[in-house]
Amino acid sequence: MRILVTGSDGFIGSHLVEELVKKGYKVKAFVYYNSFNTWGWLDTLSQDIMDNVEIFQGDIRDPNGVEEAVKGVDAIFHLAALIAIPFSYHSPDTYVDTNIKGTLNILQAARKQNIKRVLITSTSEVYGTAQYVPIDEKHPFQGQSPYSATKIGADRLAESFYRSFGLPVTIVRPFNTYGPRQSARAVIPTIVTQLLSGNEKIKLGSLTPTRDFNYVKDTANGFIAIYESDKTIGEEINIATQKEISIGELAEELIRQINPKAQIVCDEQRLRPEKSEVNRLLGCNEKILRLTDWKPRYTFEEGLSETIEFLKENLYKYKTDIYNL
Repeated sequence: MRILVTGSDGFIGSHLVEELVKKGYKVKAFVYYNSFNTWGWLDTLSQDIMDNVEIFQGDIRDPNGVEEAVKGVDAIFHLAALIAIPFSYHSPDTYVDTNIKGTLNILQAARKQNIKRVLITSTSEVYGTAQYVPIDEKHPFQGQSPYSATKIGADRLAESFYRSFGLPVTIVRPFNTYGPRQSARAVIPTIVTQLLSGNEKIKLGSLTPTRDFNYVKDTANGFIAIYESDKTIGEEINIATQKEISIGELAEELIRQINPKAQIVCDEQRLRPEKSEVNRLLGCNEKILRLTDWKPRYTFEEGLSETIEFLKENLYKYKTDIYNL
């Protein structure tokens, strides 16, 4: 089977490409066109992996390029998106163009080319602060940021193409993913890179929110397990560990492991607007366990260890003295 992965140059996408190749799939990697001809994190993958990857450079916002990209593939894993919540306060138009219009381009092209499977990437942020836990797929949606609102819109477009046209869509909803190659806009690399840089004042926003963290290789294999199951078409499926930890507890554990002398200080610019902060995310994984053979392979401790080692080796790539939107 030949699979197109959009957003393949990014954090989760590059791991997904790697796992798909290891499982014997032929991968066409849609990367964001740039004049430097860089392929994001794909540039760091081993040659034996990249020998099995076809690169397609384009822009997910361009319907003509997207239609060209989907030609000749059997399935699409659509991960391309703008995901930083703080930047969505600043530039919501770009999130509409990328997350909603980009997803529409994928759906239209997939329908025209009779693609056999389409996996649309959602996010746990569509649920907003938990109204009950664990959060299952029937939980109400709440757009607490422009980012989450655009992902809700993209999800509902995907649902409409399944219901209106019979397009074989599955909405894949990972809870917070972490691991090697993640940008510093996310909380774990933010904390770790500040600590590794020798800072003893670790700048963070709110410490009370809780999150359900998936190690990135478990997330990637969750996508593949969902794709390989014939029970998942037309479904929305969480990828979650069904465990939670507060940002404060997470920071204290990382401080303990890396630099016990460090202290947490509140950085006002890192605080979300009060009504926008998602205070609790704890996902239910009953559905993915029931419909697929997926199970998390990594403990949180194992995932953190691999993440810290990666960040140690790549610290020069991170600007630890500024707030990364």
